[in-house]
Amino acid sequence: MSDRLPSRQRALRILEEAGCSRDVVNHCKAVARLAVKTAEAFQSRGFNVDIGLVEIGALLHDVGRSQSHEVDHVVIGSNIAQSLGLPAQLVSMIKRHAGGGKTPEEAKQLGWPVKSYLPQTLEEKIVSYADKLIEGTRRVPIRRTIRTFSKKLGESHQAIERVKRLYEEMSQLIGDHHARSYAT
Repeated sequence: MSDRLPSRQRALRILEEAGCSRDVVNHCKAVARLAVKTAEAFQSRGFNVDIGLVEIGALLHDVGRSQSHEVDHVVIGSNIAQSLGLPAQLVSMIKRHAGGGKTPEEAKQLGWPVKSYLPQTLEEKIVSYADKLIEGTRRVPIRRTIRTFSKKLGESHQAIERVKRLYEEMSQLIGDHHARSYAT
């Protein structure tokens, strides 16, 4: 496994070669734009954040959608990244971006390798945060994401609380003036 990040062009080629649709690639580009802006906001507030890692991680976060549009795309994507010898930080970012993450217990229930899929690093949290605010290629209010998750998973699903906590944490740290309530 290499420690070197692929270039932006190489990341886009990885998505294409994996078989991601144009819609998935455009979504990844939109998430990357928001993630980089978010990382820059963190950096301007004195946080130590690797903006290059955030950009490449955001570009590659949905590489697993080349084979699945279900939540298991995170496992598939991390396996693709690992098979390409991408840095461990990218593999983890891909594995930990879905929803608010998955606990080892949830992973076991899903039949995944039993480990934590919860975002840990600031860079992982930034990519997950940006992904929750981009639908297709458009920025959407968090309440829309919450509503979508609630319809799909049920209003009391723990993933919804994790998404809310992640949004609150990130918004408070960077003073996100776009913060909106969860009210539907």
